[in-house]
Amino acid sequence: MMAATTPLGPRGRAFTVRGLRVLVVGAARSGLAAAELLVARGAAVTLTDRAATIPGEDRLRAIGVTLDLGGHDAALFTGAELIVTSPGVPPELAPLAAARTAGVPVIGELELASRWLAGKVIAITGTKGKSTTTTLVGRMLDASGLRALVGGNIGVPLSAQVEASTPETWHVVEASSFQLETTDTFHPAIAALLNLSADHLDRHPDEASYAAAKARIFANQTAADWKVLNADQPETLALAEGTAAREVRYSSTRTLDAGVSVRDGVVRYRGANGEVPLAPLAAVRLPGRHMTSNVVAACAISHLAGATPSGMTAALESFTGLEHVLEFVRELDGVRYVNDSKATNIDAAGRAIESFDDVVVIVGGKYKGGRFEDLAGPLTGRGRGVVAIGEARPLVRAALGDAVPFVEAASMDDAVARARELARPGSVVLLAPACSSFDMFSDYAARGRAFKAAVGALG
Repeated sequence: MMAATTPLGPRGRAFTVRGLRVLVVGAARSGLAAAELLVARGAAVTLTDRAATIPGEDRLRAIGVTLDLGGHDAALFTGAELIVTSPGVPPELAPLAAARTAGVPVIGELELASRWLAGKVIAITGTKGKSTTTTLVGRMLDASGLRALVGGNIGVPLSAQVEASTPETWHVVEASSFQLETTDTFHPAIAALLNLSADHLDRHPDEASYAAAKARIFANQTAADWKVLNADQPETLALAEGTAAREVRYSSTRTLDAGVSVRDGVVRYRGANGEVPLAPLAAVRLPGRHMTSNVVAACAISHLAGATPSGMTAALESFTGLEHVLEFVRELDGVRYVNDSKATNIDAAGRAIESFDDVVVIVGGKYKGGRFEDLAGPLTGRGRGVVAIGEARPLVRAALGDAVPFVEAASMDDAVARARELARPGSVVLLAPACSSFDMFSDYAARGRAFKAAVGALG
């Protein structure tokens, strides 16, 4: 395992913010956690957000955070000595550009927190499957008697883990492209890239920029570290080519001569010293055919971190999935209702559709790139109908309106009712939006809860 080192600041000194004027931009959970951490480390902190009110204002003021709400005061940006951004804040925001021109360092919350960790980082990224794989790795390490803290883009922000970090801690971090694009010294001991397909093109200017942000996960690794790559995805292999870390590949579709793959129903690691069985696929309780790839990836990552086969198996046996990820909601009149609100891109929605044999799928929301036409293949032979919602309805209609029975809905309640009309006994009504939620909901979780409420209200 890699020994923890003291993070260095821009001029090689041990990183400190004591006495600095630090501006935190964005009051989502990562920004709030960063503000609290910075105050604890002695900074003079101002938190700015476009919202007029934010959660926990009284607590923030009580610990010494100055609040700038309802807009962004440009003078605060150019007058700061360090700026820390939440992942949802676009890097091209005009006041940030002005601050950079003025020589103010700008980093993301993930970068900030990583500079103070005493433990080691496992970072997991990819277009889909990050949350499931990250959660599984945390559970596998925990079941093996190792100390693991899970967070980042899911659960607890990394800034909220700093005070609990010890040299024995594994920080298992889901890392989004938004987080990775604002890193500088971020250094995972184990970095995994699960897959890559078009996503977040409403934020990144093109697919190449999105891929480059993902590839930053490997940028600061050394020959003492590990990179874990999907052998079934040539795109991931190309992004990691030439980076310094040792490589382990995994596959859920074929047996590898070296790496982690499946043979005779068992996930196995093949290395220079022979083959090690890691976990039986019979222990998997996750729905969806594509979940096997997440399981194999989690086994590969956990094995490198020191997890035991018994710990991996126990974690798989007790894990039935995440909320909003192929989550079974209810069966009514022979129709099953499944919530996959976290399928926020077209590739993830396609995988969800392929998990069922007779499906009515609810698609749409705020478009963020990709081709809805790519869902025609997964729908062939299994699609009973498509219900389109949100701003993307015209795009969904143009792409799929002639492929399967097609209707539009103005609300989630309406969408569930229309999907019920298209379904028959044995069908699955699946929420797999292939879009972000921000046209109708505050986030994907709110969208998933609305779906579940609508399904629960069916008589």
